[in-house]
Amino acid sequence: MVGRIIETDACVAEGVAWLAARDPRFAALLAETGPLPLRRRPDGFAALLDAVLGQQVSTASADALWARMEAAGLVSEAAIAAATEDDLRACGLSRQKIRYAVALAQARVDYDALRRASDEEVIATLTALPGIGRWTAEVYAIISLGRADVFAPGDLALQESARLVFGLPERPGERALRAMAEEWRPWRAVAARALWAYYRVNKRREGMR
Repeated sequence: MVGRIIETDACVAEGVAWLAARDPRFAALLAETGPLPLRRRPDGFAALLDAVLGQQVSTASADALWARMEAAGLVSEAAIAAATEDDLRACGLSRQKIRYAVALAQARVDYDALRRASDEEVIATLTALPGIGRWTAEVYAIISLGRADVFAPGDLALQESARLVFGLPERPGERALRAMAEEWRPWRAVAARALWAYYRVNKRREGMR
């Protein structure tokens, strides 16, 4: 069953109000960040390919790589399936990311069906593909599918923001942060937006593209 979908700024504001009422530390965080961005992008092959290629590199590097892919016309399922390794390597893809990109194109994911799938089904479907771990699947669910109650506790920016906001002695690991985020249901994706925004304000750099 598909739960709440974040579609507009009003949806984000509703989640913000709920979080701030539940925990005053979120209210203090939001006083520093100001209104949270909607953070919605189109779903589909290009969005997922972008997420896969952006793994384990800086946001600037990911943006530059994606710009080269767009310039080469290599952002569609058909284009990737027809591309040679040399084509993809010329854009700056490593051997491993070439394998992931081609596997994604060959998988023929039913993106329309993903829109109707439960959060758990979305994550299970995506993590079954080569090169897509839980973090990538969760971020795709948050940003491209607008799922309101998905969180990405493996994200380092979220972990560092949680350390700062909640006064923790050290950065929480994925398991610890996932447990913390249970308190933020059913608006965990808005909590993620808040923590990403706090990271940007305090670290002067983006935690998420």
